Amino acid sequence: MVLDTGSELSWLHCKKTVSFNSIFNPLLSSSYSPVPCNSPTCKIKTQDLPVPASCDPKGLCRVTLTYADLTSTEGNLATETILIGGPARPGFVFGCMDSGSSSNSQEDARTTGLMGMNRGSLSFITQMGFPKFSYCISGVDSSGVLLFGDASFAWLKPLSYTPLVRISKPLPYFDRVAYSVQLEGIKVGSKVLNLPKSVFIPDHTGAGQTMVDSGTQFTFLLGEVYSALKNEFIQQTKGILRVFDDPNFVFQGAMDLCYLIESTGPSLPRLPIVSLMFSGAEMSVSGERLLYRVPGLSRGRDSVYCFTFGNSDLLGIEAFVIGHHHQQNLWVEFDLINSRVGFAEVRCDIASKRLGIIV
Repeated sequence: MVLDTGSELSWLHCKKTVSFNSIFNPLLSSSYSPVPCNSPTCKIKTQDLPVPASCDPKGLCRVTLTYADLTSTEGNLATETILIGGPARPGFVFGCMDSGSSSNSQEDARTTGLMGMNRGSLSFITQMGFPKFSYCISGVDSSGVLLFGDASFAWLKPLSYTPLVRISKPLPYFDRVAYSVQLEGIKVGSKVLNLPKSVFIPDHTGAGQTMVDSGTQFTFLLGEVYSALKNEFIQQTKGILRVFDDPNFVFQGAMDLCYLIESTGPSLPRLPIVSLMFSGAEMSVSGERLLYRVPGLSRGRDSVYCFTFGNSDLLGIEAFVIGHHHQQNLWVEFDLINSRVGFAEVRCDIASKRLGIIV
């Protein structure tokens, strides 16, 4: 399952198609139960979902989910018994999906569904009642760690914590069930971008929050901040990197700073570290995590690599979003009791082997 801290409802593919290698078949389960559309679960608990639940012709609760990468999925809300690290828990609410559209069929072939991990009432973490969870995403292969409960390991460095941001009243552009933190500044090398603190603070509509989202690949910044970072990175890499100067090319609709790098070269040149500065914590992005090779695109002997920060404005997102590419080789802890997020640098492939866990 895709681990997604940016969404609420967990779901499984329930209908076999050419794209899916594995599905959940509800007909083989004696504990599976579809949710009626007149039930409180369908009427009340789905209120935080992006699209309101509806009734299908059989009187069952129908849900439609859409994501920033234009993927969508549709199906019925149901309950099932879940067993994970303890006693069985009946009545777990999830989506049993039977249709949808995807932008990545390769990803579909590798997964059976999605685990929604935000703070909404129907999220996996809320329903299971875990007070704390951590993950560690490897940058080397598919190994990694997902841990429910305390992370007390001698080999893990002390975590740096930043508080979660909460607001009391609903605002149109503020996602109240997201893991929202306060970004305070950005540093390139030793130089802090010359931006007022106000550009990082949500406005009166809620636009401008900073979300930690494992379900988004790259990191997206609002226009003014993105432009300042882009210009400074170009300035500090002059003579080191060659800009791919094609005004018509924008990778994934939001990443317009790309470079030409010789395919036969030994490795990427030494690049300035980009640091995201939070209250009480810092996230450093360095080396290969700063540039992403565009699959299948080349110019002569050169491959095209793009800067792994994008412009939120080009995607129509009114927020800063920190994606999983920049969370690689970080231990990331979500402490819901103390309302904070913690970070510590660690080799996630080695952590996975130490714990004997592959996810």
